[in-house]
Amino acid sequence: MLQLRPFESLGHANHGWLDAHHHFSFAEYHDPARMHWGNLRVWNDDLIAAGSGFAPHPHRDMEIITYVRKGAITHEDSLGNRGRTVAGDVQVMSAGTGIAHSEYNLEDEHSELFQIWIYPDQTGLPPAWGTRPFPARDRAGRFVALASGMPGDGDALPIRADARLCAATLSAGQVAEYEIAAGRRVYLVPASGLLEIDGQRAAAGDGVAVRDETRLRVTALQDTEIVLVDVR
Repeated sequence: MLQLRPFESLGHANHGWLDAHHHFSFAEYHDPARMHWGNLRVWNDDLIAAGSGFAPHPHRDMEIITYVRKGAITHEDSLGNRGRTVAGDVQVMSAGTGIAHSEYNLEDEHSELFQIWIYPDQTGLPPAWGTRPFPARDRAGRFVALASGMPGDGDALPIRADARLCAATLSAGQVAEYEIAAGRRVYLVPASGLLEIDGQRAAAGDGVAVRDETRLRVTALQDTEIVLVDVR
C-alpha cells in the first residue's frame, strides 16, 4: 500500500519567522488519521527566517533527527554541545531523561529543514547529541543510511530506536530501489524534484506512506533529493 499525502494537505502554521508544514499531528494541527506512522511520530517541514530560530526549550524520551535541506542550523544544548549543521547533513538528539536546546538560523538567508521525531525503544537513558557531514556524492544514485538504530548501518549517526533515516540523490531518469523487511513501514518525502513510485508521482514536499510492501522502486523524473524513514 502506498498513500500519497500532497504537500497542500499537510498541517500548516506560519509564525512569521517559522513557516512549518506538518506531516503528522503537531502543536495546533490535529488529524486523528495522521498521528504517527509506526514509531515515527513527527515529520515537520520547516522554513526558518534568517537570524531567527527556536529559543531554548526542553525535550524528553524522543529521538530527534534534523535533516538540513538549505542553509544551516546552529545547535546549543544543556550538555554544553554546540554545532552547525549545513545543507545535506544531519544532526541527532537523543532526548533521554531530558535535555534543553536551541536551534537558530544564524545565516544571511532562510534555512529549510526536516525535523523528524521517532519514539525510542527504551526510555530513561542519558541524553546525547551528535552531527556529522554526509557528502552528497556518497548517496548519488542510491539510498544511504544517515541515522540508524538498526544492525549493519555502522557509518550512520546512532539513534536509540529500531529505525533508520536514509537519503538518496538521483539524476533525472535514475532509478533507486529500497528493500523493506516484513512488518515494517516506510515514510518518504522528496526534498526536491519529482519522482514516481508504483505509478504515483510525488513532488517536493509530498509525503508517501508505505506499508505491506517488500520493495520500493523509485524513478526520478527530475533531479531529485529523497529522504526516507524505515520504522517498525
